[in-house]
Amino acid sequence: MQKTTSCQLKDLEELKLPQNPKILIIGGGYGGLKVALGLQKLVSFSSNNKPEITLISKHDYHYQTTLLHKVAIGTLSPRKARIYYRKLLDPKKVRFIKDKIINLSPNERCVYGNGGRYDYDVLVIALGFKPDSFGIKGVKEHSFKLSSLNRALKLSQHIEHKFKDYIHSKNPDDLSVVVCGTGFTSIEFAAELASQIEELCLICGIDKKIPKITCIGRSDRILPVFDTKLSQKAVKKLEDMGVKLITKGNVKEVCKNGVIIERNGKDEFIKANTILWGAGVKGSDIIEKSSIPNRKGRIEVDRQLRCFDYPEIFVVGDSACPTTKDAIHAPTAQLSAQMGDFVARMLSQKLKGKSFTESFSFKHRGTVCSIGHTDGVGIVYGKNVSGEFAAFMKNTIENRWLFSLGGFPMVFRKGQFRYRSSN
Repeated sequence: MQKTTSCQLKDLEELKLPQNPKILIIGGGYGGLKVALGLQKLVSFSSNNKPEITLISKHDYHYQTTLLHKVAIGTLSPRKARIYYRKLLDPKKVRFIKDKIINLSPNERCVYGNGGRYDYDVLVIALGFKPDSFGIKGVKEHSFKLSSLNRALKLSQHIEHKFKDYIHSKNPDDLSVVVCGTGFTSIEFAAELASQIEELCLICGIDKKIPKITCIGRSDRILPVFDTKLSQKAVKKLEDMGVKLITKGNVKEVCKNGVIIERNGKDEFIKANTILWGAGVKGSDIIEKSSIPNRKGRIEVDRQLRCFDYPEIFVVGDSACPTTKDAIHAPTAQLSAQMGDFVARMLSQKLKGKSFTESFSFKHRGTVCSIGHTDGVGIVYGKNVSGEFAAFMKNTIENRWLFSLGGFPMVFRKGQFRYRSSN
């Protein structure tokens, strides 16, 4: 881990842009896409004002990471999950390039991808996250992760094959799933799978008592971002669905056929031929290996989301390490989107030659964890919610994001609605 310099103690100099600046956005997740769409909407392009705005992403589509658990279970189709950048971006205003960034070179003011070198006057880093194995043996080799649409699809195919092939294997471990982690991703995946077990068993001719779903967490309770009351409600809902919850369990090793955990001072082996790792994330490897000071792939930013060591670099989403109290423990997707909006507003003002002294401030509208398609727990505008209302609010949050991308037509095509799934 590299240390941030002492310049973080004072405000950076006001950003000055050259004529027709090159603005480069790397990463097309919630934050990066919001910057691109915001600039597309707010900047007035004319003969005297021709900024070169470019968005680079390794995929040619955007997807909602908060819905990957549905893709992994098959209740959301990959077709519906993909939102293509070229359908959102006006090529006359924002150029899109499909490429994988492999190196950051801030001293040269450029980045390198597989397709070559990309220069910039302003860089927006929005490279997202990757699973953090915490150095635990076997995590990389033997577990699935929900960090991309492709990985979710791979897990979906794996689960489908395990159920369909059970008639031949007769191995109950093939129908045993262990989820490492008791945060949002893990709980939502376990609940979604539990809600589909009966249908999977019916289709494949399997006794529904055979499949097992086990969630393992290090904390003394699940969903620790919520208060104890909400956490206990989630426990009751999950246990009623047949999910076994293990708290205060320390995963020591992930094996091909199960996990070794330490609980109450003793080692236990839990058999399973499907293991999902959802115990934590970190920033991008590209950032971590760069010369930019960072903490496990995340860059500390000032009150305007600028890198302390390179003031022409903005950082949003999981790539950013906020230093303001209101943003440190904020929900990732919501925080990323607001960061993207902020950077777009700031850059649009600077392109007009105007001063911009506003500080980024996170507005916490709510956080909901879905427990199956029609249940959930969460906090909405400071109030605890649960049950079908929580599920409704979860869908509203997802649809609000789609509306911000493409209005009602996008919501109608891609949105989440009660009792509606890809089935």
